[in-house]
Amino acid sequence: MKFEVTILGSSSATPIFNRNPTAQALNVNERLYLIDCGEGTQQQMLRYEVKASRIDHIFISHLHGDHYLGLIGLLSSLHLNGRKDPLKLFCPEPLKEIIELQFKYSETNLQYPIEYYFTDPLKPAVILENHDVTVETIPLNHRIACTGFIFKEKKRLRKLMKEKVEQLHIPIEFYSRLKKGEDYTDAKGRVHKNDELTTDSAAPRSYAYCSDTLYDERYFNQIQGVNMLYHEATFLHNMLDRARETHHTTAWQAGDVAVKVGAHELLIGHFSARYKTLNDLLDEAQHVFPNTDLAIEGRTYPIS
Repeated sequence: MKFEVTILGSSSATPIFNRNPTAQALNVNERLYLIDCGEGTQQQMLRYEVKASRIDHIFISHLHGDHYLGLIGLLSSLHLNGRKDPLKLFCPEPLKEIIELQFKYSETNLQYPIEYYFTDPLKPAVILENHDVTVETIPLNHRIACTGFIFKEKKRLRKLMKEKVEQLHIPIEFYSRLKKGEDYTDAKGRVHKNDELTTDSAAPRSYAYCSDTLYDERYFNQIQGVNMLYHEATFLHNMLDRARETHHTTAWQAGDVAVKVGAHELLIGHFSARYKTLNDLLDEAQHVFPNTDLAIEGRTYPIS
């Protein structure tokens, strides 16, 4: 099953000539989830062939402009392109007022409904569950109310060993029960153990998105053992005082988070515009946690 994230924007508060504000598209089993929607996200989606029409769920971490100012334009374009299906928006509650005010004065009546699901920045909660994935909020420590999100794959059904199943002439109508782990008893009363007829599916994967936050161990337990951790790394560690002042994290601290939570992979982003190149940020994080990569716009990262 496909489980991968495409980076649409990786800059922080202000864009820079080759980086856009934060936005990501997560593909789970060919279902797209948009995570944050900074200015220019629509253009990035066109550039990297991420189809807006395939997005039914949008997650906004907080109400600093670099994480949501592209949303009004995207919602408008969906309307102009004839969308009819509902769109689920997971966001801080005041965002509803912002959106409605924008559309009030532009006299825009969307052709499709927006279903709002308001996040609680004080406690974690499961905010979405479907056939493929569950999504939980991660309370973060930023200057304003802010939540991250952790996406967890659902465990898939077991896989049939086709040759063995056919040799035993097991009825097709029993296949679904085998996939759920049941043993099979044949006409002579012999019991065939499930693990002799099926193989286990792959272990479910997880992706944690920690947008803007101070280094704060209170959110560590929730992301223990995550397969891929995206963590902001706005500054180099020589600017730790500035990071604390603005409620952000350094690249060194992001690496330390990955070590302490036992992440398999670390992806760093939300880079300050002061950094024209990113090698120093990568080197600093890799010094602490070697399996670190940069969130490069246009690149897709499989979560393994």
